[in-house]
Amino acid sequence: QVRLVESGGGSVQNGGSLRLSCIASGDRKRRQLMGWFRQAPGEGRIGVASIATGDSSTSYADSVKGRFTISRDNAENVIHLQMSSLKPEDTGVYYCAASAFNGRSASWTLGQDLYAVWGQGTQVTVSS
Repeated sequence: QVRLVESGGGSVQNGGSLRLSCIASGDRKRRQLMGWFRQAPGEGRIGVASIATGDSSTSYADSVKGRFTISRDNAENVIHLQMSSLKPEDTGVYYCAASAFNGRSASWTLGQDLYAVWGQGTQVTVSS
């Protein structure tokens, strides 16, 4: 069984920064690909970034490229999402997710159907 616990959300002004963290525990084979997803109010969940724990390959949604960085600390079983130059449209609940997919990150690994385990989410609010 895999468990994911997110932290680091909060409220910031337009242009600010936040760092989200996801502590993962449990079966490593079920969390070989890790992702961050955002769900804005009244909208569906979309993939923001993913990272493969094997080769550290990453993938980002076009809307966050150059502003967000996903990273991992295997020793600590933590996945981070560093968010800079935040915009009001980045507002939403951010979820950490785990997949058993054993391959490189790519644009298609931002699809939520690939992920079987989800955290409880952490709120990020960016005001203009």
